[in-house]
Amino acid sequence: MGRPELESLLADARRVRIGIVGDFCLDAYWDLDPTLSEPSIEPGIATRAVRAQRYSPGGAGNVAENLVSLGVGAVQVFGVIGDDPFGREMLRIFAATRIDAARMQVQAAGWNTAVYVKPVEAGTESNRMDFGNANALDPAVGGRLLASLRAALPSLDLVVVNQQLSHGIHTQEFRRDLESMIAESSRAARPVPFLADSRVFSDSYTGAMRKINDREALRLCGREWVGDEPVPLEDVQRAAAELAARWSTTLFITRGSRGILVQEARESHVVPGLQVLGPVDTVGAGDSALAGIAVALAAGRGAREAAELGNLAAGVTVQKLFTTGTATSAEVLAIGSDPDYVFAPELAADPRRARLHEGTEIEVITAAPAGRRITHAIFDNDGTVSTLREGWERIMEPVMIRAILGDGWRIAEERAYRAVQERVRDYIDTTTGIQTLVQMTGLVEMVREFGLVPADQVLDAKGYKAIYNAELLALVRTRRGKLDRGEVSAEDYTLKGSLALLAELDRAGVELHLASGTDQPDVEAEAGALGFAGFFKGR
Repeated sequence: MGRPELESLLADARRVRIGIVGDFCLDAYWDLDPTLSEPSIEPGIATRAVRAQRYSPGGAGNVAENLVSLGVGAVQVFGVIGDDPFGREMLRIFAATRIDAARMQVQAAGWNTAVYVKPVEAGTESNRMDFGNANALDPAVGGRLLASLRAALPSLDLVVVNQQLSHGIHTQEFRRDLESMIAESSRAARPVPFLADSRVFSDSYTGAMRKINDREALRLCGREWVGDEPVPLEDVQRAAAELAARWSTTLFITRGSRGILVQEARESHVVPGLQVLGPVDTVGAGDSALAGIAVALAAGRGAREAAELGNLAAGVTVQKLFTTGTATSAEVLAIGSDPDYVFAPELAADPRRARLHEGTEIEVITAAPAGRRITHAIFDNDGTVSTLREGWERIMEPVMIRAILGDGWRIAEERAYRAVQERVRDYIDTTTGIQTLVQMTGLVEMVREFGLVPADQVLDAKGYKAIYNAELLALVRTRRGKLDRGEVSAEDYTLKGSLALLAELDRAGVELHLASGTDQPDVEAEAGALGFAGFFKGR
C-alpha cells in the first residue's frame, strides 16, 4: 500500500462507525512517595503515601482510544462498569475523548469496575492490586447490553469483540447470545462484520473474523511454543490453515516483530514486520494492530490492506516507551509513507536454510523467474563491489560511544561504558545498510535518551555525521593514497570477481545502477578511483 492508498484509507476512517463490545478496564498508576509516609495511629504501621495518580482505559477501552487516535468518525462502546468511582472516571475519560459511552451498563451489585492498580515507587512497579476478579455478570444486565448492541447495529460499519477477563462479561450465556446476533447480522440486508480478539474463548464467536497472536494459534491447534524465540512461519501457516478451516472465517495472526499473517479461505498473505531502530515497548501493540485492522475493514478494504494498516499502527506504538500507547493517523502516515520492512527474517536467523547457487557460495534468496531477460541490475556499493570502507563500523562505534557519554567518556564507570557500548553495537548491527544520516538520526535519539550530555550540547544528525565522516574519510584517504602510489591495485579494494561481473553484464546490455548509504560525491569519486564508475554511467 503506497502513500496515496494510505492517505485515502485514513481519510475514509473519518466516516466509519465502529462499535466495541467487551471487557472495559482502567489502568491506574499511583506514584508512591515514602518521604510523605507517616504512622497510622490505629494499626500502628506506616502509611504508603500517593503523591500522584493517573488513569487510562485498558482492555476494550484501549482499543477504543486507538480507534479515536486513528481518526474514526464515531466510536460506540458496549460494556459493564460498577457503581463506583473507577467506573465514573472511565466514563469521564470517554467523554473527554469523544467516545460514545451512552450504552455502557452499570451493575451495582456483584460487580466492581475492572481496575489494574500499579503502585510505582522510585520508578519501580510493586505488586499490582486488581479490582473485578470476583465479578459475576447479572443475566439481566447482560441482556440489556446485548439489546443495546442489537439496536445500534444499523448505525455501525463493524463491531469489535474484545474478551480480556476471565470474570468479565463473556459468560457462556452471553457468548451464545452474541453468536446468535452475529449470525443474524450475516443474513441481514446490510450485514455488519464482527472482528473478535479473545484471550480465552477464541473458539466462540462463530461467524466473526479473528485476530490472535502466533502462540495462541499454535495453542488452539494443540501445540505449545516454549521460549522467547519467534514462532517459525511454517508453523504459523499450518496453524492458520487449520483454524481457518475450523472457523470458516478470515484470520489475522500477529507475529510480533515479524508482522502479520492473513489467512483467508483459499490463500494467505504475509505482511512483513517493520524495521524499528532503537528500543521498543510492545505494551499496547496488539490493541493498535486490532484497531488498524478494524478501521480498514470498516472502510471497505480487503484483509491484506487491513493487516498492512494494523502493522503500521503497531509499528508506531512499539516506539512509545513505558506507556500503553496509541497511534495517530499522522504518525501512521509518517511511518507508512516510506516504511522499511524486514525481509525473510527466518532465513536471516537460521543459516541452515540457505540455498546456494550451484557450484558457488552465492546465496539465492528468491529464484529468478523463468523465461525472463534481465534488463536492469542494482548493486550495493560498500561490501558488494567496493571494500574501500571495510571496517567502517569500527570507526562508527567509538564515535557513537563518545557522543553518548559526552566529555566524560574517558572516565565513565565501566558498567555505564559497557551498557552504552552494547547498545551501540546492537544499533550498528541493526542499521547496517541504511543511510548514514538515518543512522545519525538514531544516534541523536540515543544521546537524548541516556541524558549524559547537556541538552544544549546535543548535535543534530548532520553534526554527528560530519564527525563520523571526518574519521572515516581519513581511513579512505589512506587507502586511496596507497592506490594512487601503486602500492596496491583496484582488485585489492574490490570484491573478487566483481569488476569482471560488471563488465560481463555491461557487454550483455544490462543497465547497471549503484546504490549506497554513503554520500553520492564520495561514492562517485571512489568508483572512479577503483575503475568501475564507467559501468554505471552516473546511475
